[in-house]
Amino acid sequence: MRTRTKVWWWVGGLLIFAYCLFPVAWIVSLSLKAPSDLDNGSFLPSAVSWQNYQLVLTGDASGLFLPALRNSVGICLIATAISVVLAALCAYAVARLDFPGKALVLGLALGVSMFPVISIVTPLFNIWRTIGLFDTWAGLIIPYLSITLPLSIWTLSAFFREIPWEMEQAAQVDGATTAQAFRKVIVPLAGPGVATTAIIAFFLAWNDFVYGISLTSTERARPVPAALAFFTGASQFEEPTGAISAAAVIVTVPVVVLVLLFQRQIVAGLTQGAVKG
Repeated sequence: MRTRTKVWWWVGGLLIFAYCLFPVAWIVSLSLKAPSDLDNGSFLPSAVSWQNYQLVLTGDASGLFLPALRNSVGICLIATAISVVLAALCAYAVARLDFPGKALVLGLALGVSMFPVISIVTPLFNIWRTIGLFDTWAGLIIPYLSITLPLSIWTLSAFFREIPWEMEQAAQVDGATTAQAFRKVIVPLAGPGVATTAIIAFFLAWNDFVYGISLTSTERARPVPAALAFFTGASQFEEPTGAISAAAVIVTVPVVVLVLLFQRQIVAGLTQGAVKG
């Protein structure tokens, strides 16, 4: 590649990088501004203030934010674990077994992932109110599976197809059952794919707003994205922009930490099978 071409690639990459990070930098800047400094028209705060973070973590907004943060962590972890386990079993069957309707399973998974969430919220609301799942953890975990499970099945089935049959057959020759071969041979070999699937599923559940705002009504099960919509200022004349920005930064930290810790697994998982041989 010529030097001029490299320069253009670097310039294009930096422009895309700046375009993607500008909203994040803006939110961070807003979170560090005092309420009187929010409308000064400047991108950077005139003086760094931790008032918004204190309001969210220990102040008046902590009673709304901290329970929602606990709900989001617990609900998303449980939904991710269930999604990965069920997707692994389904993907293994799709990748290894020949049965009628195998293509239909993947087609239905893809169709469910493309189905608009907003169209099923009202029926879910009525059903959950009837059977007692409204405003509960289970009432959010079950709908979250409809978001995370289809993509998990598609991702893991691609990984399982790349694992040679001989590995499983060798384990069975040594006396392992099919379940033992799957648990001790297939799943460890598909480790990057499992990690990638779990992280993506966690992100999908973590960022959901529609289910969280529609299927909860109190702090008992309301997740963070829905709780941010209920932030208020100190008075009716004050907008909660700073507090919402501080809460958004805090919520983003777990996502950034996960990506930094598992970036190799994510890259390996997303590129698995991209090059034949």
